[in-house]
Amino acid sequence: MHKNIVESSFVSNKTSEIGYSFPLYLYPDNLYADEKRKPNLKKVIVDEIAERLELRFSEEKEDDSESFAPIDILDYIYAVLHSPLYREKYKEFLKIDFPRVPYPENTAQFWTLAAFGEKLRKLHLMENIAPVQNLANFPKAGSNTIEKPIYKNDKVWINGAQYFDNILQSVWEFYIGGYQPAQKWLKDRKNRTLTYEEIEHYQKIVFVLNETDKIIKNIASLQ
Repeated sequence: MHKNIVESSFVSNKTSEIGYSFPLYLYPDNLYADEKRKPNLKKVIVDEIAERLELRFSEEKEDDSESFAPIDILDYIYAVLHSPLYREKYKEFLKIDFPRVPYPENTAQFWTLAAFGEKLRKLHLMENIAPVQNLANFPKAGSNTIEKPIYKNDKVWINGAQYFDNILQSVWEFYIGGYQPAQKWLKDRKNRTLTYEEIEHYQKIVFVLNETDKIIKNIASLQ
């Protein structure tokens, strides 16, 4: 999930694997042309969803309950892809190919999952995210240099004197794809002196992971 241009080696710059981008909308080549953006969705699939949900498809989000838009489909898909049951069921297949997403069973399920997906999307894009009190606090003054990150008793020590406090083990060990973000972000900055902005950014990461874990558990409870 991203909202800005990404480099082709977004996945890894050490392997032959490259990143793929699937934009939600396609825009005209001439930005000054009097043309609207078009959803980057296959019509036959959209029509099938509309028929199943008995809702009208709108190319842009409308403020009503009788229609659904591309962003709603994206949010529904995003929630499904974070479903523990889905990931376990298709674990082997997901290793070798792009995911196949089931059609929504009914309108209630669609909107419930879309709401969870919207929350996840905004979290992962870090939209309006701010550090919260009593989560990943950084209480001790010092060099701010990352030596060797160590997790112990809800604390993440970055050196012998400084730590981020109140980080759950589930957050520290949380996986997204093949990575553990709470660990990888620090390890990638070993021997680096953190700025105030970087400390704050890590606190936001911890908050996002904490909330993501809660939402995933909520999605799991539906199954």
